Amino acid sequence: MKKLILDACCGGKHFWFNKKHPNAVYVDNRVAHKGHDKHRPNHSVEPDIVMDFRKMDFPDKTFKLVVFDPPHLKTLGKNSRFAKYYGRLFDTWETDLAQGFSECWRVLKEHGVLIFKWSESEIKLKDVLRLFDQEPLFGHTTGSKSNTHWLCFMKTK
Repeated sequence: MKKLILDACCGGKHFWFNKKHPNAVYVDNRVAHKGHDKHRPNHSVEPDIVMDFRKMDFPDKTFKLVVFDPPHLKTLGKNSRFAKYYGRLFDTWETDLAQGFSECWRVLKEHGVLIFKWSESEIKLKDVLRLFDQEPLFGHTTGSKSNTHWLCFMKTK
């Protein structure tokens, strides 16, 4: 069966109900098997494909649904526990996120949906959205501090 859904930076697949959904392909640029951290022994990052979201090896217009939940923090140390769980941003975060969104958009089919998740812990959503050349249709704010945003985009051209 051809996969219809792409999770472009799956990490530990935290928000997935079925972490092995048969219609999804899970991508991340890193692997961390269970047991890599004694404090969270069941945490793992085990993508189907190890790949960088800034340059994905998929043909144009491959997926009907793309999930883009990139790392949100830029002040983490390389070996910090948070970086191991969720990844981290680099000094090139603006270019990286712009390239990542562009790649997600490229592999999205016409009339496909892109779900983007962003936490404003360090970088405001408005500063991230200005990097993208698309406007979200709608979104929702969640979290105890109301700093996590879920946005929906649809490719109409």
